Amino acid sequence: MLVSATEMLQKAKAGHYAVGQFNINNLEWTKAVLLAAQENNSPVILGVSEGAGKYMGGYNTVVGMVSGMIKDQNITVPVAIHLDHGSYDHCYKCIEAGFSSVMFDGSHYPIEENIAKTKELVAAAHAKGISIEAEVGSIGGEEDGVIGAGECADPAECKAIADLGIDFLAAGIGNIHGKYPANWAGLSFETLDAIQQLTGDMPLVLHGGTGIPTEMIQKAISLGVAKINVNTECQLSFAAATRKYIEAGKDLEGKGFDPRKLLAPGFEAIKATVKEKMEIFGSIDKA
Repeated sequence: MLVSATEMLQKAKAGHYAVGQFNINNLEWTKAVLLAAQENNSPVILGVSEGAGKYMGGYNTVVGMVSGMIKDQNITVPVAIHLDHGSYDHCYKCIEAGFSSVMFDGSHYPIEENIAKTKELVAAAHAKGISIEAEVGSIGGEEDGVIGAGECADPAECKAIADLGIDFLAAGIGNIHGKYPANWAGLSFETLDAIQQLTGDMPLVLHGGTGIPTEMIQKAISLGVAKINVNTECQLSFAAATRKYIEAGKDLEGKGFDPRKLLAPGFEAIKATVKEKMEIFGSIDKA
C-alpha cells in the first residue's frame, strides 16, 4: 500500500533500524525494489529524482505505474513514493501528482531562505497527509545535476529546520553521492550525535548509502538515522549485469535483443542489491 513515510520512519528510529530508499528509473527497477521489499517483509521508500521523473514520462505517470504495480503484484508492505532532492517548484508538482512523500533540498539557500521555503512546503504537504524531508548541509558529490561539497551541517541550523514540523531530516555529515574516493575521511559521528541531541525523536536521513562500510552504517543507525538512500549501487549492479548479457551475445540470431530478456539480468541484480541492503539496515520483517 502507498503511504507517507512518517510512520515507517518513526518505527524505524524507535526500533533502531533503517528503512531503505531505493531510487527508481524505469519499470524494471520499480518492480525489482517492490518485490524485494515484499519478499523481505520490509517497508520501503521509492526515490524519484526530478530527472528520473522526467525520463519516466512525468510525475503522474510515475504514480500511476507504482500504484498499479502495488495492486497487480500484491504488494502489502508499506511503500512510500518520495521526491528525492526536490526543488521548491517540483515539490508542489509532486504533491499535486499524488506522491506520498517529498524532499525539499534547500541546503544551497541561505539558512533563512531554507527555513522560509521549508515552512511553506510543510504546510502544503501536511494538508494532504504527505510526509516531508528537508536538508541542512549539502551532500557531497553529484546526483542528477545536484552538486554538493560534502560539508557537515550546523546542528543549530538542523534544529531550526526540525522545529518547522518536518517529518525527517537529511543532514550532511561528510557523506557523498556516488562512489567514495580512496581518501574519504568517513562520516562525522560527532556531528551526527550533536544533531541527534538537538532534534530528539526526529528520524534522521543518511544520503549516499553506497560504499559506506557496514560498521559505519550501523553506528549511524544507533545515532538516530532511520532512512538510508541507495542509488549508485543499484546503477552499478544493473549496468554490470546488462553488460554481461550483451557481451555474451544472446541476441535473436542477429535480429537484436529481446528487451524483456535483455533487462532481466539487471532486474535480478537490483533485487539482490536491495535485499542485501535491507539486511544491513535491519529492516527485514519490520513491515
